[in-house]
Amino acid sequence: MRRSKWLALSLTAGLGLGMVTAGAATADPGHRHPQSNGCQISADGRDVQHVIYLQFDNVHFTRDNPNVPSDLEQMPHLLDFLKDNGTLDTDHHTPLIAHTGDDILTSITGLYGDKHGQSVSNSYRYYNPDGTTNSASSFAYWTDGVADTSVPKPSDSAPTMVGPDGKMAPAPWAAYTKAGCDFGSVSTANTVLENTTVDINKVFGTDGPQYAEAKADPAKAQADYVGIGVHCAKDSAICAKGNPSPDVLPDEPGGYNGYQALFGAKYVDQAISSDGVVRSTAGTPITDPKGNPGFPGFDAMTADNSLGYVAQMQESGVPVTYAYISDAHDQHGADAGAMGPGAANYTAQLKSYDNAFGNFFDRLNKDGINKSNTLFVVTSDENDHFVGGQPTPANCDGVTVPCSYQQIGEVNANARGLLATQQGVTTPFQVHADSAPNFYLNGRPGQDDPTTRSFEQAWSKVTAVNPITGKTDTVSNYLADQAEQKILHMQTGDPLRTPTFTSFSDPNYFVYAGAANCNAACVALGPAYAWNHGDFSPDINTTWLGLVGPGVRHDGETGKVWSDHTDIRPTMFALLGLTDPYTHDGRVLTEFLDNNARPGNLRGQHGRDYQKLAAAYKQLNAGVGAFDSATLKASTRNIESVSAGDQQYQQGTAQLTALGSQRDALAGQIAKVLDQDAFGGQRMDAPQADRLTAQADALVKQAQQLAG
Repeated sequence: MRRSKWLALSLTAGLGLGMVTAGAATADPGHRHPQSNGCQISADGRDVQHVIYLQFDNVHFTRDNPNVPSDLEQMPHLLDFLKDNGTLDTDHHTPLIAHTGDDILTSITGLYGDKHGQSVSNSYRYYNPDGTTNSASSFAYWTDGVADTSVPKPSDSAPTMVGPDGKMAPAPWAAYTKAGCDFGSVSTANTVLENTTVDINKVFGTDGPQYAEAKADPAKAQADYVGIGVHCAKDSAICAKGNPSPDVLPDEPGGYNGYQALFGAKYVDQAISSDGVVRSTAGTPITDPKGNPGFPGFDAMTADNSLGYVAQMQESGVPVTYAYISDAHDQHGADAGAMGPGAANYTAQLKSYDNAFGNFFDRLNKDGINKSNTLFVVTSDENDHFVGGQPTPANCDGVTVPCSYQQIGEVNANARGLLATQQGVTTPFQVHADSAPNFYLNGRPGQDDPTTRSFEQAWSKVTAVNPITGKTDTVSNYLADQAEQKILHMQTGDPLRTPTFTSFSDPNYFVYAGAANCNAACVALGPAYAWNHGDFSPDINTTWLGLVGPGVRHDGETGKVWSDHTDIRPTMFALLGLTDPYTHDGRVLTEFLDNNARPGNLRGQHGRDYQKLAAAYKQLNAGVGAFDSATLKASTRNIESVSAGDQQYQQGTAQLTALGSQRDALAGQIAKVLDQDAFGGQRMDAPQADRLTAQADALVKQAQQLAG
């Protein structure tokens, strides 16, 4: 989900273009697909006038119950549009940790969390000088510092989006605005204001009307300033209609001076709508729960609201739009508890999402915005793991026969209480509560410190009786110490954020740190939430990617190419003729592009050399690729080991560290070669490709040997 659960607790239509439900919104008659002067997003003679990027929160292609059609199967307007007009990659993957914040940021930058700064999300902890830790939100505007409102000034001075050099990571909209394109953002992580505290202060200051409104009426301020934005090209007609603020990116490579942005629906709506009102795809004005016009809240960015904003922006001359769409399996704004696959309300929400896409595609088609001139990119941040018992009736399909669940909800496990009662461990610590919990031991001990080692060994033994199955489970499945976290791209340029270790738990469990006893049950169902993510688990880490538009092959549904979120941006930029001032962690998915739409170097036989090396590179460097999967298993065995002088751990970790260093060096070399081949005009030769491919394969084999 868009917001961390723990933060919330503590702080049938052919091409999908022809069928429209009753009440569909029509385009604003004052805005009929105007051209955006100077926007350069066409390459090699292709006619690309628009970019529409949509990223769902936890919407599944695969079925969670074999009898119940999947999320996408219940959205045929979208599914048919992707399959009939382009390519739907079903072997697409997340990074680790697999959470909304990290996954969206990885997707829109083409960089793993160690380079964009948010590898532990949707919140994270950071160390204070006294060895204690505080919690901060991963969701904060791009230029913010640590987003922790529990203290007047966080002790950690690094940016939220911290790069490996300690400076702010490059912003994903800059390449577009520098190319003369306005960039509309609809709730896309950290590209808009995320809150009415630190973000308002950072962008508007503390002496203006925005700050005063945020203090007097936070709900109104959220509707006015949070969640919606436009980053403007120079001389933007859109910005001229609103109330622009300076778009400041002090660390942007090559500089970023003289740009402006519209922050919030209060300013965006008047610039993109003739009557100042933005409507959902169903035609209703978009408001928050109190009736304030504007941003309705992140969990309320359902398909009809998000797509309504995207359509309005596109019709008004914003040629590039990135949007977030909230998940369909939670009952947003309701207290009725979690829903399982095929539940009546879940099916109804998916139907409303399908209607929204039917209306959306029909509206765009009337505007002349379609597959012939628009690059559509649609994906999901991650899959979720459903936690619940068997449905009744057993043969329910959710569509004709609704499913009900007597037992539903993630299994909440109190790590502090379980450690104290089962292992006698009372070492002070905090945890980033999650299904993949990150442990921060007080005092910041090193990974080979005896305190750390005894704590890790104890945690690896903690068990729980699953209240759904009645079986005794070991809570932790995999363990990553700091050496392994580095391999998994989980160490950022801010060492104060590095956890002591990370546990990838049984995906049925959500781990938190409560009281150091079990006077209150340490293990219990949490019926409000039934969908876990973050973990190292195939049903979470495998998701999907859809591509439609000029230059995209019509392959339909395919699992022929292993890809991950870092590959999205370079693939888009290859089609759009854009470049970034940095080397991507991903590769261009040339297999999904027409030969004449591939960068010149990547056509013909040389393109096959590129694909071979790129495939080996992904397995070497991706967070859930073969290398990282093997080292995580080896790390777990090392951490769980008990030997004289802790020799097994010391020797095993030394091997992993050395192998990880070799991987980083080789992966960095390959990434540069691939990026220069695709974007820099520096063509690698076949012997070089063969040599690097062989080296990558050899390192993967070494990792697999260590894993046993």
